[in-house]
Amino acid sequence: MNSLVHVLAVVGGSILLTFAAGRVTDLLLRRADARHPETPLWNMLRRCRTSVRVLLFAAVLRAVYRQIAWEPLQEHEAAVGRVLTLVLIGAGAWCVVLVTSAVVESSYARYALGTRDPSRVRRVRTQVTLIMRIVTAVVAVVAAAAMLLTFPDLRAVGTSLLASAGIIGIVAGVAAQSTLGNLFAGFQIAFGDMVRIGDTVVVAGEWGVVEEITLTFLAVRTWDERRITMPVSYFTGRPFENWSRGGVQMTGTVFLHCDHTTPVALMREKLQEILEGCEAWDGRGWDLAVTDTTPSAIVVRAIVTAKDADDLWTARCAVREQLVAWLAEKHPYALPRVSTSAAAVPSAYADGVSKRAPGSDA
Repeated sequence: MNSLVHVLAVVGGSILLTFAAGRVTDLLLRRADARHPETPLWNMLRRCRTSVRVLLFAAVLRAVYRQIAWEPLQEHEAAVGRVLTLVLIGAGAWCVVLVTSAVVESSYARYALGTRDPSRVRRVRTQVTLIMRIVTAVVAVVAAAAMLLTFPDLRAVGTSLLASAGIIGIVAGVAAQSTLGNLFAGFQIAFGDMVRIGDTVVVAGEWGVVEEITLTFLAVRTWDERRITMPVSYFTGRPFENWSRGGVQMTGTVFLHCDHTTPVALMREKLQEILEGCEAWDGRGWDLAVTDTTPSAIVVRAIVTAKDADDLWTARCAVREQLVAWLAEKHPYALPRVSTSAAAVPSAYADGVSKRAPGSDA
């Protein structure tokens, strides 16, 4: 009975000590956040309070569990110590990831508030996302290795495998060639500034916005809300269009096929009128010209400008719709037509044919 009371006293004291330490830490972080509202770090660090409490509780129990005079605990002292060590390692890794995430996110938030260039913000956001994934993966691997090293049998197995580590590394490298290629491509995208989260891209004939970048794949959200998932090595080995590079301002074209009798000068005036009433047009420039001709039609090209890809799409659609509607209403003869009747034969040519003798040479 006394042993059980001793156990409850030790465990209860550890819980109270952990709760008190966590409470004090939380209060200090609240005060720091109130004194420095411009820095979101202190408020973000409060997300670590659960992991810190688990870490403190495991550390306290790991330090005093040998002092508990309870027979069942003393019989399984090694197993209890190993379990507490595993919990301590796991909680420490959890805490490291959360603290690193808070520091990185707060740095990104302050940078985003102080920078007006959207392209730089997207670049830093992409790098921050990939850095956090790398840190999480490294911490998880180190924590798993530390947990395995607590088992004596696994230590012996690991020592025996060192002799064949070179062969295993070669085999693993050949087997995971594609995965490793994507991994290094992810690093290249993160720090080479090839493509960033939020960029407007055209890949494999699809127009969309980069929604997520990981170390192995990249997700593009298309205009119709579909998600295209592609390996990151695709962007390092093949050409693609990035409409967000070099600034977000863009120039677009609208092609119309019209009849040869189309009043191009009037179309040019109508285009200017349409753009002056279009909110998506940024006013930088416009033009209309005949760029090609065929035996049945001419190709009219209208050029419009906009501040970004979304407004450019809107402006192009508005110009196309209103120009076609204007032609159909005011100049229907300018719309392309398909001739199905036979052409009229000139009278002089018809007379010459009639005067020729049947079977005579030309």
